[in-house]
Amino acid sequence: MFDHIADHYDGLNRIITLGIDLQWRKRVVQKVGRQNPEKILDIATGTADLAIALTATKANQIIGLDIAPNMLAVGEEKIKQKKLSDKIDLQLGDSENLPFEDQSFEAVTVAFGVRNFENLDRGLQEIWRVLKPQGILVILETAVPQNKVLRWGYERYTQTLLPLFGKLLAKDGSAYRYLSDSAAAFPCGQAFNNILGKNGFIDIEDNPQTLGVASIYCAYKP
Repeated sequence: MFDHIADHYDGLNRIITLGIDLQWRKRVVQKVGRQNPEKILDIATGTADLAIALTATKANQIIGLDIAPNMLAVGEEKIKQKKLSDKIDLQLGDSENLPFEDQSFEAVTVAFGVRNFENLDRGLQEIWRVLKPQGILVILETAVPQNKVLRWGYERYTQTLLPLFGKLLAKDGSAYRYLSDSAAAFPCGQAFNNILGKNGFIDIEDNPQTLGVASIYCAYKP
């Protein structure tokens, strides 16, 4: 599905979020940058938007991993255009079977990816494994607003307009219907905090973004 929409993915993200997703990613970068990591893993990197933004942290190495080769191909082209090939390495791989040794990274990030893990616990356990002690995990993910009025508007938008944009611009309404359905089903807020804690993370916090339509989660490996 993601391979099929790869060429339209960035443009649709800008339209769907009115460009606000760029600001969300900047906030992820700020949180990661405070840890001064030398090596960062960006899981479900897609077209490498977050991996590229993470170069602002001055990390020595950023690895972006994704299971969709066409998404990575778009990301590779963007990295070449920005002359960042010496800083960012994109790799094809499965988030639930990471091809890295234990304790390899000071920071791991995931933007709009954990809700697509086939086995959420398995994916988080793999992240815990490759993080170094005191390493940080920062996740940017969609959320459902808690306010009833905002939730009603959010549901109408994601269930009706989002698939329509996908059909008109990417010729694939079903893919964007899946994205809206997966966002609605994701255990956001405290429910996700509890899942992170169950999988060994500590000092967990979530920061709702833009009227609660997304959240940034921070957690640490003890």
